[in-house]
Amino acid sequence: MLADKVLFLDGEALVIDKPAGLPVDRPRSGAISLENHLDSLTFGFKRWPMAVHRLDQDTSGCLLLSRNPKAHARLQQAFEANRVAKRYLAVLDGVVDGEGVIDLPLAKVSSKEAGWRMVGAPDGKAASTMWRALATRDGRTLVEFRPGTGRTHQIRVHALEGLGAAVVGDPVYGRADPLGLLLHAAELTVPREGKPPIEAVAPLPERFVKAGFGDE
Repeated sequence: MLADKVLFLDGEALVIDKPAGLPVDRPRSGAISLENHLDSLTFGFKRWPMAVHRLDQDTSGCLLLSRNPKAHARLQQAFEANRVAKRYLAVLDGVVDGEGVIDLPLAKVSSKEAGWRMVGAPDGKAASTMWRALATRDGRTLVEFRPGTGRTHQIRVHALEGLGAAVVGDPVYGRADPLGLLLHAAELTVPREGKPPIEAVAPLPERFVKAGFGDE
């Protein structure tokens, strides 16, 4: 039950710890998505909450939902203005050391054979990500990412093209893994005028512990 995964709740918004594998938008196949759980996330309101942003289906962690239309507009504006602080954790398939900033514009490319994906492109949309290596185990590295922009697949592409190592379990930019995609939205902070900020921290998922990074 997603009602058991609420990290923040007030009259304007809630943040849930979205499980890996749950799509935010309803798939064309009609499979289970966030929409199927919204009725359990009303907490006394008649209106269903609405997702303010998106996480990839296989990414877990902090997902912000609004509880009324006015709040939804304000929160979306905060995302569009890049005022939202986001911290992600990812395990990369390679040894990475140090810290820095990846400035790599991103563009969408597609083909009938391979479908669509994002790539680094000089004429793409600006994308910036701060990163810091935290620990290395068995040829893999736990990395903290703090994206300054919110482009589609930004961390996944910046990991591959900026650091030379794909996120473990990424079937598009790397290779599949039995543990799944090791990408987690660990923290979210949204400033609000005249109110305390929305702040949420999502615990480290079990799949990271199984990968040997449970102590970081």
